[in-house]
Amino acid sequence: MKSLILFLALAAGTLHADVVRPSPEYSWVDSIGARKSSKAFLGRPVVVLVANSPRDWAFRSQVGQLQKMYERLAAEKIVCVAAFSQAPGVVRSNIPFVTAADGPRLSYDLQTEKGFAIAVIGKDGNLDYLGNKVLPVQRIYDILDNSYVVQKALRRP
Repeated sequence: MKSLILFLALAAGTLHADVVRPSPEYSWVDSIGARKSSKAFLGRPVVVLVANSPRDWAFRSQVGQLQKMYERLAAEKIVCVAAFSQAPGVVRSNIPFVTAADGPRLSYDLQTEKGFAIAVIGKDGNLDYLGNKVLPVQRIYDILDNSYVVQKALRRP
């Protein structure tokens, strides 16, 4: 049994997997009407908010949390994505949101068909957090700060 544990520990040390849980692919429409891929956000942290509509209480509450510390998040070049699974709409906020072209599909891909969900995607495209409760903005910042890319950059050579 000890030899199996040792083998697994050695194998885990030699394997190198930057992206353990890749985020789902989605598309969005830019300001001139061109459809873009989520791959355009690679290298930037992304917060995805999924809700039934922009009037959903949890969605509005999470946007309010993001507004509390948005200047700090903007310094990290964060991208905020809204995906509406039932009723499309406009996000009323001073935070620039990108709206997913197919909100129901993104909701399905994140396995959050009903209600509210928040996903935090790191700079490497790894899905670092997925939950269905409103997060305090400091927790979102902590998740982004503890991503693999950030921690790798802080390690000594």
